Amino acid sequence: MVRPYADGDRESLWELKRGFETGLGEGTGGEEKAATYEAKLDEDYRERWLDWVGRCVDEQERCVQVAPSPEGDGLAGYVFVLPESMAFVWDAAVLNEIYVRSEYRGTGVADDLMDAALAFAREQTLPLDRLVLDVDRENERARRFYDRHGFAHWGELVAREL
Repeated sequence: MVRPYADGDRESLWELKRGFETGLGEGTGGEEKAATYEAKLDEDYRERWLDWVGRCVDEQERCVQVAPSPEGDGLAGYVFVLPESMAFVWDAAVLNEIYVRSEYRGTGVADDLMDAALAFAREQTLPLDRLVLDVDRENERARRFYDRHGFAHWGELVAREL
């Protein structure tokens, strides 16, 4: 069961966000990448990120949706699609983040979250009718998941340090 994020989910959502961020370095960039992502997760970042989530949810309630854990001990996963007002970032709906706790992977939770993300994105008025995301080419598990859901390579993101 997927539902919109609520204020009472704040701590569980942050726990998932930490898992998402620290997972970005696992197996896709070595210890240096993992350390970089871990280092940013200080209290200031936590508050700023949770405040941003709140502003996005205030704008469009379903932009952040969560899957409660079956045991009732927090959240099994979340999906964050940017609000429609940010669609001009890519001229499309933007899947900002999707994450499922490791113990719930392979149980259908991620599929349910993706279905909720797609339903929300389809309701947006977009310059281009597509949902885009950034995925690390080295993250085979994520790439298989996105392939299964019909995503295809579209352009390439490049970056440089400031």
